[in-house]
Amino acid sequence: MGIRKTKKIFINYLFVLPAILLFCTFHLYPFLNVFRYSLFQWDGIVEFSSAKFVGLAHFKDIFTANPQWWYSMWHAFYVTLLTLIFQNGLALLLALACDRAIKGARAYRMIFFLPPVLSGIVVGLIWQWIYDGNYGLLNHWLTNIGFGHLARAWLADPRTALTCVGIVHMWKGFGWGFIILLAGLQSIPRELYEAAKVDGAGAWDTFRRVTVPLMVPVFVLVTILTILNTMQIYDLIVSLTGGGPGYHTEVPITRILAAMRGGSQLGYACALGIVFGLILLVVSFVQIQASKLAKQE
Repeated sequence: MGIRKTKKIFINYLFVLPAILLFCTFHLYPFLNVFRYSLFQWDGIVEFSSAKFVGLAHFKDIFTANPQWWYSMWHAFYVTLLTLIFQNGLALLLALACDRAIKGARAYRMIFFLPPVLSGIVVGLIWQWIYDGNYGLLNHWLTNIGFGHLARAWLADPRTALTCVGIVHMWKGFGWGFIILLAGLQSIPRELYEAAKVDGAGAWDTFRRVTVPLMVPVFVLVTILTILNTMQIYDLIVSLTGGGPGYHTEVPITRILAAMRGGSQLGYACALGIVFGLILLVVSFVQIQASKLAKQE
């Protein structure tokens, strides 16, 4: 290898050095520190030198002695399932509608993208008023249309609280899925639709044989982002229910923070965070592999 080629490689590495330093500083080093803390019994207040080394005991407790953690995982999976089906379904329908030459399409895009840019805390407080059992807008509306027997304290009822949180999350989040799906639809060449129309294909056949195959990468992206975003839901939970009633709306993030702040178990909270991160990694990997198999078929 000549000196000139070595110098060129060295210069190329200098260009990526800032990105590597940022990654190591804000991602790699914190992760290694979190793993180190997870091996100790430590409250995060006293000096770390006085922490007690417990090895993998925290990870063992997660799988053997912490049912609340797995309940919180189930809550997150339930809201994620609702979101994948209804939020992304609505986003796709709206994207298909706005992809056509309809009047006011640009205004609709702005309106649909408004909820995602709102503060989660503000949205939660507004919907908390809507769901309120005493003077909430939802109960008032149900009473006026003759369904007053359905009125209840929606966020205080264990049977409805989690679903109500999921509805708010879907309302707030469908806009960004709509924007991504609309961008994917607009990237499809119009000539393909014209050719399908010439061949006598109807709207459903065109959607199934032209739109869907070309939108698979976009569907995969939206699905992965939906899973990662919903599994890490936090601000809406805090502003709507605080994890209640009881533990019926707790999700992994609130359980981790409860262990860290309420239980003064920083080491255990770090272990929970690592397990949660690995679960998200596995889910994303499975989704990507499934999409590759679908493409091959």
